[in-house]
Amino acid sequence: MFRKHFFAIFYSILLAAFTVYMFLDTFVITRVYAAVPSAGASSAVEVEAKAADTEEDSESQAKNRNGNESTTTGDENEVSSQSSTERSAVSTETAYQDENISVTITEYREYDTSIYVADILLSSPDYLKTALAQDSYGKNVTEKTSEIALANDAVLAINGDYYGAQETGYVLRNGVLYRDTAQKGQEDLVIYEDGTFEIIVEDQVAAQELLDKGAVQILSFGPALVTDSEISVTTDEEVGKAKSSNPRTAIGVIDDLHYVFVVSDGRTDESEGLSLFQLAQFMSSLGVKTAYTLDGGGSSSMVFNGTVVNNPTTTGGRIKERSVSDIVYIG
Repeated sequence: MFRKHFFAIFYSILLAAFTVYMFLDTFVITRVYAAVPSAGASSAVEVEAKAADTEEDSESQAKNRNGNESTTTGDENEVSSQSSTERSAVSTETAYQDENISVTITEYREYDTSIYVADILLSSPDYLKTALAQDSYGKNVTEKTSEIALANDAVLAINGDYYGAQETGYVLRNGVLYRDTAQKGQEDLVIYEDGTFEIIVEDQVAAQELLDKGAVQILSFGPALVTDSEISVTTDEEVGKAKSSNPRTAIGVIDDLHYVFVVSDGRTDESEGLSLFQLAQFMSSLGVKTAYTLDGGGSSSMVFNGTVVNNPTTTGGRIKERSVSDIVYIG
């Protein structure tokens, strides 16, 4: 009797094991494909240059001691410069200002939902950056938005596109192309080295072509909310099988080096959440020329000066950050 059903039992066990493995491989097992230097890390060239500077400073100090000269060393100049920069930065619970970055946080109440808007002015596009969890590109490599922000000295951060949940879709971060496999019909946000935005469709242009044109970031979630100052989603459009009202994250550009990061609460009694069309309407009301949806739901999070601004939640029963693959940040 047992021999008769042996193959059926064996096949059932094998199928169950394979199903468990596929689940773990998709959502749990971590695979690191490439290490990414953190924002504060020094390259070999920088380390060598610093070593040379240190040697020169030591020689200069020795000469000063021998000749009783009263000159300022390079290290003292550096400390003085850093202190001056720190003194020039003014920060409150809702605003940050230094000579290169201006951020103002405003909370709105629309559609029975709390919406948090960071209005950003930069002196250079170099201050608009992205970062990967654990300084690594891979699968199921995650950290909380606040943790990635802290590791990269971010003034302001929002969750990114959660590239790690997808097998395809372009991944370009800070000028490094990690994945160039196109997904048919996928709308991406391209950020160029001059800080301008463009919406593209992956199967219509190669990632390398965008990189050659000066792209430094490609975010692959979507869809686009506003294009050429016009709302580009419909009232019934949604992301996959998402609910009609959700926590949301979006990024938009108003003018040259003038951006907005937007995060909404949702799934709670206090905040219903937004549909994509409502989010597009809200972004349009801010005066954006281009706006794009990033990962939402439990991933939606905004961190300002180390503090989580919104109320992130996956189910609505508990306010807690979800770990994500990446962030977009100012710093």
